[in-house]
Amino acid sequence: MKIAIFGASGGTGLLLTNRCLAAGHQVTALLRSPEAFPLRHRVDAIYGNACDGHAVLKTVADSDVVLSALGARTWGKEDVLENAVPHIVTAMRQTGVRRIIALGSAGALPDSLDKQPFLNRWIVQRFVYNTFLKWPVASQVSQYATLSASGLDWTMVMPPLLNNAPGRGRYRIDGEALPRNGSRISREDVADFMMQQIDSPQWIKKYVYITW
Repeated sequence: MKIAIFGASGGTGLLLTNRCLAAGHQVTALLRSPEAFPLRHRVDAIYGNACDGHAVLKTVADSDVVLSALGARTWGKEDVLENAVPHIVTAMRQTGVRRIIALGSAGALPDSLDKQPFLNRWIVQRFVYNTFLKWPVASQVSQYATLSASGLDWTMVMPPLLNNAPGRGRYRIDGEALPRNGSRISREDVADFMMQQIDSPQWIKKYVYITW
């Protein structure tokens, strides 16, 4: 397949790019600094950023699937997803590309913590989602709103805290809320799950929580 990747230079995005190439897919990646990208000689690198509609359109054109690993890099107000995801959706509509698998966050929906013990839920909601990660969570809320209203064949994969530990190859998934006591998962496992969605209709037009 021809796969367009946004956020390819990030921790999860680089894993996705590696996996796409290993599977024999042709990859187009939108990059702010193509010269610094370790896989630059193996992908069709488009110079630019995801907040530039023209660069996004060029990246999406002729693709079969879009993978997005975009997200906040700091705890501050960046508005990356607020600006980028509408451009991606518009480009997909213009080019007829329907499938997008996006990396989200367990904090994107108000009922995400419904299956957690009360004390855990109270702490995470009050001190994490409402304080430290206030702006990144707001961005994920925006991404969900844009994708769910897009009419595209979207899937939003929503993990809790990501880490760089080796993947375990086993994890819990849930289409309603974050599984009980779920608090972390490796980027490798999330990347593997996102790759599985390329050929699977199970989570089309749906969000899915994933955690160890």
